[in-house]
Formats: sequence, C-alpha cells, structure tokens
Amino acid sequence: MEYKGFILHHSRCPSINGKGFDFWVGTDGGIYAAPLLTDPDYIHICLEGNYGEEEGIPRLPGRREQLFAAGRLILELASRYHISPLIIEQHNNSCPGVFFPWNELVIYPADGYH
Repeated sequence: MEYKGFILHHSRCPSINGKGFDFWVGTDGGIYAAPLLTDPDYIHICLEGNYGEEEGIPRLPGRREQLFAAGRLILELASRYHISPLIIEQHNNSCPGVFFPWNELVIYPADGYH
C-alpha cells in the first residue's frame, strides 16, 4: 500500500470507540498497534487524552513522553512505508483538538531524531 501520510486523533474522539485507529500512544509513551492497518490512504494514530478540552490534556512529564513516542513512531512508520513523516493531519476540526500541542510534536526526518 502507498500511504499519503498520518492522521492524528485523541482518545475521546467519537469515531474511535475501540477501533478506527492503527496505533495508540499512551501518556506513558507506550505504543500499542492494532492487528491491521485499516485505511488504504492514511495511518491513524490515536493519542491518549482529550486535546479538545484543556482539562483533558495530559500534563508533563506524561505529555512529553507521549509526544516523543508519537514522533518516534511516525519516523519509524514513514521509513517502513516510504512516506513523508511531515504529512500529519488532524482527524477533523475537533480532533485531536484545539489544545493539541502541534509545535511540541517536532520531527526531524534528516537525522531521525526529534
């Protein structure tokens, strides 16, 4: 399959409900994979927390670990499936939410670290 990029969700997204994502990134940095990739165009990554509501945002250090793990995952998948790690889109206007820290999800594909 040729993927176009990545779509990010938060775990309170109503379309998730235990399915609809390919990878789950917990606030502890743990990564869990679904048995199969389900979308022929995008890889869906769900981050634990509700970035649509300020009180649902994981606080440091959990958020730092979570974003670091998400960045590593994106770089690994981008390499494996030959897609740009820079094509990361939100699921919709409310997911992953207005409080998602996009500028903390830093990815440097040139050297493989963020």
